[in-house]
Amino acid sequence: MTTSEWAEVDRYLVETLVGDGDSETFAANAAAGLPAIDVSPPQGKFLYLIAKSVRARRVLEIGTLGGYSTTWLARAVGKSGQVVTLEFEPRHAEVARVNLDRSGVGERVEIRVGAALDTLPVLAEQQPEPFDLVFIDADKVNNSNYVRWALRLTRPGSVIIVDNVVRNGGIADADSADAAVRASREVIELIAAEPRLEGTVLQTVGGKGWDGLAYAVVLGEDD
Repeated sequence: MTTSEWAEVDRYLVETLVGDGDSETFAANAAAGLPAIDVSPPQGKFLYLIAKSVRARRVLEIGTLGGYSTTWLARAVGKSGQVVTLEFEPRHAEVARVNLDRSGVGERVEIRVGAALDTLPVLAEQQPEPFDLVFIDADKVNNSNYVRWALRLTRPGSVIIVDNVVRNGGIADADSADAAVRASREVIELIAAEPRLEGTVLQTVGGKGWDGLAYAVVLGEDD
């Protein structure tokens, strides 16, 4: 199949299972000049379903962009839940805040602006309740650092998801000079070697091409 055929499948899935109620978010992101690197609508709903499946009430997101994936996660945690999302670019955070408020989930979301490797230590010092799910979709070269922080901020049974790790198949190339590919291999190997994690990678295709996400569960003493 070609990318255009994958995109056609995405369109069918949106029409039948996802809906296009977030079209204003995509339009606002485009109008603000944000890069079109959001998760796709089927992927957004997949994140929502994962969060619902683990009954997540506290979610940490690293990489907000315009708040599209944040919106899905905020829907999943419900009115009594909370999403803490970290965004490097102030302009992106501003756009996300408007999108989240318009979508009716703004009160559930706290946006922290700044480099995540600066804001994560502050968050840890505040000793928050453990997060039930962590979604990592930021600068790829720091994925391993983000997973290490996620381990500090979660509990046994929590889920950690790292997006965009397959890199159009690039992860199969051990000699790749691409920094994002090398970072993807590093984070996958970290998950494999970390005794507190059990994980896998799911390859994905769609309108956004060929990629995939790493999925890991934090283990307890009895696992």
